[in-house]
Amino acid sequence: MTSTAQEITGTMQGLRGRLNFDQPLAPTTWFRVGGAAEVMFTPADEDDLAAFLQQLPREIPVSVLGLASNTIVRDGGIPGVTLRLGGRAFGAITVEEGHRLRAGTAAPDMRVAQAAAEAGIDGLAFFRGIPGSIGGALRMNAGAHGGETTDVMVTAHGFDRAGNKVSFSHDEMGFAYRHCSIADDIIFTSALFQGRPGEPHAIEAEMARITAAREAAQPIREKTGGSTFRNPPGGKAWQLIDKAGCRGLVIGDAQVSQMHCNFLINRGAATAADIEALGEEVRRRVMEQSGIALHWEIKRVGVAR
Repeated sequence: MTSTAQEITGTMQGLRGRLNFDQPLAPTTWFRVGGAAEVMFTPADEDDLAAFLQQLPREIPVSVLGLASNTIVRDGGIPGVTLRLGGRAFGAITVEEGHRLRAGTAAPDMRVAQAAAEAGIDGLAFFRGIPGSIGGALRMNAGAHGGETTDVMVTAHGFDRAGNKVSFSHDEMGFAYRHCSIADDIIFTSALFQGRPGEPHAIEAEMARITAAREAAQPIREKTGGSTFRNPPGGKAWQLIDKAGCRGLVIGDAQVSQMHCNFLINRGAATAADIEALGEEVRRRVMEQSGIALHWEIKRVGVAR
């Protein structure tokens, strides 16, 4: 990779967060594949993030990597700067008046669901079935078991590429199915959610139901990345994949899950290229068999080797 981003970030002044070069990413992704981040920066807090962005030349690309549960990092790694938000500064969850809950974007969705349940806030239990963080939920309007982020989000906060604070109302987010309309260079740092009064025991029971359903239907103990393709209008991606004869299909050491064929799995030695090639072959066969284009739900980042 080019050393430009490393040279520039290595001379920055006043940073308090962690700055690493050629940081391996495969161990941090759910697929356990991919190359390295040219530069990885984990800011100490919002002020540290703002200072970093203000010093970073605009031509240096910036990516944000959360829990990487719904991400393929390509084998050539991610050029430029990869931001990894974490710790108390970006993972805090606080309960507010009016059955509201505020969460940092590094907070896992499951923890948000649990915090809401303990506070008697209903309406956020669906987050229990999403294996990502709040940042990803905002970016893709994540949903599961009858609920979506758009149903409960009030405002989102973050920074633009120049390090300026920005906020977005629900309407400004432009939510659609697995999509929001906010520019890709916005870095979300927190969000406010609105729930409704509920009984903790009843909410806990609903989350237990969601957990059991997920464990029964999805290969969650495999090296996987969640649902691979968005459901087409009026249909189910897994049904189209099954109909095209792709259940169990293998390329390299990547396989279409036998348990749920809208999941791809790394059987142990797959590369990112194997997984992406398998996904593209599934798309080709579905188009050939059904005439329907499947669109990736999993985010693919970085460069091919």
